Amino acid sequence: MSKFPSLRRPAAVGPAAARPVGAPALTAAPRDYTYDGTFEGLLTVLFTVYDWRAAPNSIQPEATAQTGLFAQPAHRATDETQATRVWDGLLRAMTAEARARLYHVFLSEDAEREMLIFRYVDLALRTAADISENYTDATVRRVQRLAQQMFREKHRMEAFVRFEKTSDGLFHANIEPDYDVLPLIAPHFTKRYADQRWLIYDRRRRYGLYYDLTRTDIVQFEETGAPARATDVAATVLDEREPLFQVLWQAYFDHVNIPERRNLKLHRRHMPLRYWKYLSEKQPRAQPFQPIQNKRPPQPGPPLLGAE
Repeated sequence: MSKFPSLRRPAAVGPAAARPVGAPALTAAPRDYTYDGTFEGLLTVLFTVYDWRAAPNSIQPEATAQTGLFAQPAHRATDETQATRVWDGLLRAMTAEARARLYHVFLSEDAEREMLIFRYVDLALRTAADISENYTDATVRRVQRLAQQMFREKHRMEAFVRFEKTSDGLFHANIEPDYDVLPLIAPHFTKRYADQRWLIYDRRRRYGLYYDLTRTDIVQFEETGAPARATDVAATVLDEREPLFQVLWQAYFDHVNIPERRNLKLHRRHMPLRYWKYLSEKQPRAQPFQPIQNKRPPQPGPPLLGAE
């Protein structure tokens, strides 16, 4: 897991710790930067921008870079030392929360995320005051909006992940979030399910999180042969009790449901339709739902006090 999303912040020095304004003027000819697509690679590009004093015309992952006919892309190999200097140095220009938003913007996979992050950083470096709530600025508004969207997606993934148990005791779950939220949900599942091995796999981005009872690692592997449904794990590797667990969960969901209070519009707002294919309670029932017949019929007895 990357070390850069850490929210550690050095203690303020002096009253209110005034923010220095120290960004050099970008006087050299603008460049078209490319990098390896990692967050550390993007931080290396930011270091290069101010080291070369050359503003970016564009910043693009090398694998998908599209440049003009006469452009000369400047590829920057990831440098961990430079990336760390930039990540730590950002705390002199913004709060830890604002810095974390930049990482969330990167994970949002927005088409303009690299230039958006550069503009936000450059604005923070050239402004003595905290810019994180300066919503009159379009860049700040866009960063805040993307960060909010990431927070909602993270919250939904933490609520909607459904595991299936395999025969070797591994709990497996598939997800397809709108944004790349796996790095954000890793701490939640590592803490909540610390006593069992689990794998959460993002089918859209083809990588996952694997917890082996000691640590959580990023894993990546090739898919060989699609199962019958996107939600299926091969039946031969599932625990023999897994179908029973799913039936029990579906029965619980059906029994706590109150048909008279059904509000499908509100339900879809809190549980969007795109998540349903990975939710056990939204799959076709193996057996029809039958309400529990546990209500006693009215019993004859003496009239109530005050009754005529």
